[in-house]
Amino acid sequence: MTVTVADRIEREVYVRAPIDRVWRVLTTPEHIRAWYAPGGCEIDPHPGGTLRFRWDEHGEFHGRVERAVPDTLFRFRLALEPDHAPSAPGEATVVEFALSAEGRGTRLRFAESGIRALAVPDEAKAKHAEYATLSWTSALEELAAIAAASHN
Repeated sequence: MTVTVADRIEREVYVRAPIDRVWRVLTTPEHIRAWYAPGGCEIDPHPGGTLRFRWDEHGEFHGRVERAVPDTLFRFRLALEPDHAPSAPGEATVVEFALSAEGRGTRLRFAESGIRALAVPDEAKAKHAEYATLSWTSALEELAAIAAASHN
């Protein structure tokens, strides 16, 4: 049986809030806990900085910031498995958020890539892509709602 694995997940959302507000919701622990990691978050949003996202049901996932350009771009490597640092090829995907001003709000483009390069069987890659697609879609909706509500 052949399993088709997507290598990249992409989503885009318009947020009814200014770009600096969206950046704060995207990169500060108290906001990240509300839209993504309810079990807690630690983050150093600077290149080379580390991050940790926690979920009671999934454990703690580690990452490393690759690029952070305020109000523009936030990119990090995120480990596939809980309690592992994303240090070796095949252990992490690349998560990227690109922001651009649009009218009175912000266009937020999201991508997670590198799924095919993960060092796990194709079935596990496909399962990750399916789960990540659902979870990121819901997380981005929450992020947009939080940023918009905080702006009003």
